[in-house]
Amino acid sequence: MHDDLIARAKVWLAEDPDQETRDELAKLIDAGDTAELSARFGGTLQFGTAGLRGELGAGPMRMNRSVVIRAAAGLAAYLRKQGQGDGLVVIGYDARHKSADFARDTAAVMTGAGLRAAVLPRPLPTPVLAFAIRHLGAVAGVEVTASHNPPRDNGYKVYLGDGSQIVPPADAEIAAEIDAIASLHDVPRPDAGWEILDDSVLDAYLARTDAVLAADSPRTARTVYTAMHGVGKDVLLAAFARAGFPEPVLVAEQAEPDPDFPTVAFPNPEEPGAMDLAFARARATDPDLVIANDPDADRCAVAVKDGADWRMLRGDEVGALLAAHLVRRGAAGTFAESIVSSSLLGRIAEKAGLPYEETLTGFKWIARVDGLRYGYEEALGYCVDPEGVRDKDGITAALLITELASVLKEQGRTLLDLLDDLAVEHGLHATDQLSVRVQDLSLIADAMRRLRERPPAELAGLPVVRAEDLARGSESLPPTDGLRYTLDGARVVVRPSGTEPKLKCYLEVVVPVSAPAGLPAARTRATELLAAVKRDLSAAAGI
Repeated sequence: MHDDLIARAKVWLAEDPDQETRDELAKLIDAGDTAELSARFGGTLQFGTAGLRGELGAGPMRMNRSVVIRAAAGLAAYLRKQGQGDGLVVIGYDARHKSADFARDTAAVMTGAGLRAAVLPRPLPTPVLAFAIRHLGAVAGVEVTASHNPPRDNGYKVYLGDGSQIVPPADAEIAAEIDAIASLHDVPRPDAGWEILDDSVLDAYLARTDAVLAADSPRTARTVYTAMHGVGKDVLLAAFARAGFPEPVLVAEQAEPDPDFPTVAFPNPEEPGAMDLAFARARATDPDLVIANDPDADRCAVAVKDGADWRMLRGDEVGALLAAHLVRRGAAGTFAESIVSSSLLGRIAEKAGLPYEETLTGFKWIARVDGLRYGYEEALGYCVDPEGVRDKDGITAALLITELASVLKEQGRTLLDLLDDLAVEHGLHATDQLSVRVQDLSLIADAMRRLRERPPAELAGLPVVRAEDLARGSESLPPTDGLRYTLDGARVVVRPSGTEPKLKCYLEVVVPVSAPAGLPAARTRATELLAAVKRDLSAAAGI
């Protein structure tokens, strides 16, 4: 085993085009560090519907230039088999470590395979890449990003020509082409021949951002903005300036791209502490709302003043607010969300007489809904301009929520007042998450097996009316590894995360409210129910 491991590592070393990872791997081989070599050579990073994502480093279980070149060659082979061998592939990247290298390698591989390649001019938000695919008539797009993962990670996200992320069976077919590449020496990588795009694609994207706003809407809401050390700042500021909003006050410490994300443990607005600097800025400047993007700016977080201090709105709250705003503006088309998001969207759509659809988790599914007008997911992802960007877009979502805040401000009201209205109209929909991060992935499989073998009959004293194993699929949903429990006045979905070593449980309770005066009691009841559901679910899953 030891000799085989060393032999495989030496073969990899001989092919590795990156001096940094070559040095790293050579040291491990010289030291005979079998534990670390096993961790890196115990398999390969799996290419799935989120593309690739993992820790930077040498070896097939890490993100590095060798892995990316193989992924690009597999994608090129897939496109050729689809009869698109002379098509355009557009490539975007964020400001993480190695992102520019991975983008350049991808362009070289595509060019060497006979495709045309075009690279965005600099690190830009993921939605600009998603827009560029359709705008330029590309057959595919690649975004090099690990979104809101820790600093040591990077990733590789693949879109096809419709501008939405890959779904089965394309992911498995691309993975098979990647596996078929015997040696990196077989992959031609010329030094030139691809195009570096100018700012005209970005200008076209920005021109579309205006279209998400109503022509005559007020533009008075004042914002504090953090880019979370990512690539959102310049594009968001340009979009806000075009729209005529007051210039956002920046969280200076997090405004510029920094791949080390020095001020946050996790560069995700949902993680504890990530918004502390933004809240400090808000206390000093008293804006109408706080807006945050994640590092690749495809997500948008919103915080509001609640009593004496600031609090983050949940993704489900923002999702409902944007839906209500679009309904009030007369939007037509299908409203869609994933199964882990709040059922409030369905109620809003039904009352407005609009079509509504539920999909599997992930924007790759939401983006494919026929006639989509608006889609959202509770993890801070909102698609408010599906004709322009068939993916979540943290820039246009920020514009739309700021427009809504401006409309309410003119009426002497706030986003929280509108949330109260929605609770009285449709019932108080309160959501929460039980998220367990593990070192050992078998713990997740054990929890799922335990729940499948002994599904709970009740949670928080509420009977489970229906228990569904989503792995079996249904008329409306393809199979996926997950469980859904429908209770009398509540809903629970349990699934392993697709991008992180986490088991995620999504909880929702619905408490009827007959009048505004009943809201405080309903909130107390919802909080108690959510805590009890969490406790009982943890016990049932053994986590």
